[in-house]
Formats: sequence, C-alpha cells, structure tokens
Amino acid sequence: MLEAAGQALALILEPARLAIMFAGVLLGLALGVIPGLGGIVGLALLIPFTYHMDAYSAFALLLGMASVTTVSDFIPAVLFGVPGTVGAAATVLDGYPMAQQGQAARAFGAGYTASLAGGIFGALMLALAIPVLRPVVLYLGSAELLSFCIFGLSMVAVLSGRAPLRGLTAASLGLMLSMIGSDPQTGTLRWTFDTLYLWDHLPLVPVTLGIFAVPELIDMAIRRQGVAGGAILGLKASSQWDGVRDTIRNWRLVLRCSALGALLGAVPGIGSAVIDWIAYGHAVQTEKNPETFGKGDVRGVIAAESSNNAKEGGHLVPTIAFGVPAGASMALLLSAFLMHGFTPGPDMLTKHLDVTYSIIWTLTLSHIMGALICLCASGLFARMALIRVGLLVPAVLAIIFLGAFDGSHSWGDLYAVAGFGALGWTMKQLGWPRPPLILGLVLGGTFERYLFISQELFGWSALARPVVAIVLLGAAWVMLKPVMSATRRILAGKGPHPAGQRGFQLNWNVGFTAAALVFTAIALWQTVEWPAHARIVPLAAGGAALLFGAGTLLTEMFARRPSKPDPVETLIPAVAHPQMDSAALALGGSTVEARLQRLRAWRFFLWLATLLATTLLIGLLPGLAVMMLLLVTLEFGEGWRRGLALSAGMSLAFWLLFDRLFATPWPDALAGDLWPGLRSLTHLL
Repeated sequence: MLEAAGQALALILEPARLAIMFAGVLLGLALGVIPGLGGIVGLALLIPFTYHMDAYSAFALLLGMASVTTVSDFIPAVLFGVPGTVGAAATVLDGYPMAQQGQAARAFGAGYTASLAGGIFGALMLALAIPVLRPVVLYLGSAELLSFCIFGLSMVAVLSGRAPLRGLTAASLGLMLSMIGSDPQTGTLRWTFDTLYLWDHLPLVPVTLGIFAVPELIDMAIRRQGVAGGAILGLKASSQWDGVRDTIRNWRLVLRCSALGALLGAVPGIGSAVIDWIAYGHAVQTEKNPETFGKGDVRGVIAAESSNNAKEGGHLVPTIAFGVPAGASMALLLSAFLMHGFTPGPDMLTKHLDVTYSIIWTLTLSHIMGALICLCASGLFARMALIRVGLLVPAVLAIIFLGAFDGSHSWGDLYAVAGFGALGWTMKQLGWPRPPLILGLVLGGTFERYLFISQELFGWSALARPVVAIVLLGAAWVMLKPVMSATRRILAGKGPHPAGQRGFQLNWNVGFTAAALVFTAIALWQTVEWPAHARIVPLAAGGAALLFGAGTLLTEMFARRPSKPDPVETLIPAVAHPQMDSAALALGGSTVEARLQRLRAWRFFLWLATLLATTLLIGLLPGLAVMMLLLVTLEFGEGWRRGLALSAGMSLAFWLLFDRLFATPWPDALAGDLWPGLRSLTHLL
C-alpha cells in the first residue's frame, strides 16, 4: 500500500501532470466565481477533453478543477451576496455583512485557510479509509454491488427535497435512457429507432452537458445582467492575514466542521446545499456568543467553508469503493472512470490502487494550489464575476458544443446536447431535480450487469446474504420515508403549488408530468416483442416511472403548498437568484417582465436551432464562429468589434487545439459536398 502511494506521488509530481493539474485548478477557481458554472458544469465541460489523456493526467485535470470550485465560490458570496454555488450559500450570512463592514479581505483570508484545512482533512479521511475498506470490498460480490447500486438510486428521494416523487420519477426515466442501445445479453436493439448513433447506447457527455450546462447559459441569457452591479471592494494583503490568524485561533471549530463535512459527504445524497448549513448550525450551537452569527462573525465563514471543502474527500469514498456516486458531481466523475476503463469497486482498491492514491494526492495538492493562488490573486478572481454576459454566454456555448462533439464525433452528439439542453432547462424551471436523471443514466448499465450476474450465480438466494439484506432494507427506508411524508402532505392538502391555490389544477407542471407518463407508456409498449432477458430491466424501470409519475401527477393536480414556506428552503434560491423566480417568470408569470423573459428563452432556442442549421451548411467550426459573432452583436448588442474579436480569438484557439493538436475528424457539411476541393483544402467541411 505504501509502495502504491509512493508510486502515485511520483507520477503526479511529474512536471507535465503538475502543469495539467495547475490548469485544472485555475479553471476551477474561475468557474467557482461565476454563479451557475460550478463543479458540475466544469466536469461536464472537461470530461470529453480527457479522452486523449492517460488516467493519471485525466484525474489530475478533473479533480484539480472540481476540488477548488468550492475554494473560490465564496468570492461572489462575500463581495456581492451571491454564492458561486449553493455550497457557499451559508457563507453569505456572515461573509457579505463582513464585506459591507469593510472586512472583505479578512473574510477571504479566513475562508481560504478554512478551505485548505477542510480539503486536506477530506483527502486524509479518504486515505485512512482505504486500509479499512479493502477487506470489506474484497468480501463483496456481485449481489452486494447490486444492492449498493439500488441504494445509490434510492438516494434520489433525499436529493429531491420536498419533491421525492419527482426525483424517483426522474431516476426511473434515467434508467430507461441507459437501456437505449444494444442489449448486452441478447443483442436486441432497444429504443434505437433504426438510428446507428444509438446502437452503442446514449453517450453520457452530450446528455450531461445538455442537462446541466446549457440551462445555466439560458438563464444567464434571460437575465441579461452581470453577477455584480457594483465595484469590487479593495483587498489588502494585511487584512487577509488577519483572517488566516482567525482560522488558526479557531482550529477546534475547523476540525469539528471538517469532520462533519467529510463524514456527511460520504453519505450518498447529502450534498453541498445541506452540509454547509449543518456545519453552520453546529457552530451557532457550540460556539460562545452565538448572537453575533449572521452579523459579520468570521466564525460563520470558517464553519461553512471548512465543511464545504472537506466533503469532496468524503464524496469520493463511496464513489471509489462501491461505485455509488455521493452526488451529481460524483456521478459525472463516475462516467470519467468508466470512460478510462476503470470500474469503481474492488479493482480500485486492489489492481488500480495507484490510481486511487493519485486521486488522493491530487485532492491534497490542488487544495494547496487553490488556497495559495487565491491568497495572492483574490482581486483578479473577483473580477471574473464581472464578465459581461454577452461575451460569456457565446464563448461557453461554443465550448459546450465542441465538448459534446469530441465524445463520439457524431452529428447525433450535437442534436443530443441541444435536445437535452431544452429538457434540462424545462426541468429546472419547473422545479424537477436533474441529478437523479443523471444518476439513473450512469448507474443503469452497472445495475443491469450486476443483476444478471447475481441472478446466474445466486438466484433469489442473493436476498438472504447479510449485506444484501441490510443494504436493501436501508434503501427501502430511505426511499419510502420521504414518499410517505409526501403522501401525508398530499392528504393534508400541502403540495408543490403556490400558497392559496386549491382544488383541481392544470398548469405547466401537470402538462410536463403527463407528457413524461405518455412517453413512458409508449416506450413500454415497444418492449412487447423483445426477448425476456432484454426487457426485464426496461420493464422494471418503466413500471417505476409510471408508478412514481402517477403519484407526482396527482400531487400536482390536487395538492397545495402551505402559506408559510420553509425559510431554509427559500433562502438558497433567493440568494442565488435575487432578481427572479425562474419558474414564475419563464413559464407561469403574467407580467410584462415575465413575457420578456419567455421571449428571450424562445429566442435562445431559435439560436440553438440556427447553430445546428449553420453547422449542417458550412461545418462545425465555421458554424460556431458565425454563431458567436451573431450572438454577441445581434442578441446581446455588444457591438461588431467585440463580436469579431471574440469570434476570431475563440475560433483560432479551437482550430489550434482540436484541428492541429487533436486532429479532430470534423462532420461533413453540405458546403463540402458541393465543393470537394474546399473540403480537402480546409479539412473543416
């Protein structure tokens, strides 16, 4: 074990991999500053670009980026009261008042130091867990791993807050999506619609980019405003060191909150939006003079940030050891493991132990890099929050489409990212949880594989195995408890409708749920002619989707919400989007402002359709160049000079990286069919 750790450290310290990790850290710090573009979006963007890397370099880039978004996400939380991610929402309570009192630099120093301590604590917990987990994991067989998959899927009820039925419905639909393609048991083509693109299953990269990244860009385009409206406060180095000393003085609080973050992070389904609030509440209950919390107390910043960063190491424990993602970002990381030929579970603690230790070293080094960079360049990263939306949205949209296409180099990738982008945005506006859909899609193949292996080896006797029985009982409890709570709220007349609404209702939520049920019923009808082995899991997933979807539909048609919502639930959305209620403005509002928001949303989708049409005509790279130019100038009104500069600069970078370096095979365009000489000359058509 020590040999594997030493070998992993030597590999990570190679100059090329350190440079890759450093690049990931810089990108993660930049993404953390911009609300909406956090670790999930960053992973979705970067995963396709790691396809050409070795595993060590790929995880250095991905974890270097993902682990430090929680270091910089509190910069806008402190300066502007707008957290970069929901994990920094609790930081706003004391960080923003400190900035208003002229103590922003002190808050930064305390936050960076607490983040560093929490990150190292999480990595240490992961390292110490490996010797304990190895004998446990070696005992586990296919039946136990199947039960862990079921337990991971059951956690979607927890991830879904007060709408567990929606989460379970989304997870069931995700399982159905994972069944698309050739059945590994019988070779049956399932839901491929005679499309060659779908034979090898639905690619994960364009789906995740569409579900998570595109909706954030659409919301930015709709709001048409920067993150911060005022000037950046001055940041003095001496004041930052005062914050560092504050963290050292409160080292007991740092250790307690880091332990809370790491332990809670290891529990699948407990995400950032919960962990930092639990740690903050713990600090209020245990520290002296709690009345100063919420008024600019540096201890509030220390508690929230140390737990928020320690959770990253905790998240990796079930992901690596059992293949059960502890959250949406870990679900994306799980897809990276599979893409590079690693199956989380026993192999990661035996044959690939050096890869596991390289992940631990990456977590440790990236947190050190991130904290040091932020201490030296807080002002620079704070200015990332002021990038004009008219320049940011076109550039990131182009990166998204290139990243989607780089996965399988197919036209289907471009259609998939646009289609799932529309689905993800609709789910976000209507309050449907998106992580369960991705969890179902990621775990579906693993679930089906372990199911058939367990069936062949053990049959029904697998249920009598002690670990299987305990885990399945836990999964049943985790799944049924929130469902029963939701049922009680339905019977009490308290559901997901605005206060004061009663009786039968028809609205956007009802229409969306009804459409999902119709889609599921049609898909199940098509399974009639499949062989028995090919339709077992699709029927189970579809039946669950019908059951939970019907419950969701009844809830939305007949239930109502209590007049006084939970203040904790409303605080995070209110802080994250103070200017608008997305669902009300985008779909359900009746004011002039709401109509303008809807108009901008429809216009954005028309731009996506125009991009696809332009790409079909003149090729992907020229199409992206035209799209960036037109979006900057016509849609956002930034002027032709800025539009030309952005389009030319980004296109040149894309050409050098993808065409010259990666030799990307670009999709054939109609212009290339009409003028073959132009295609052979440019290689872009």
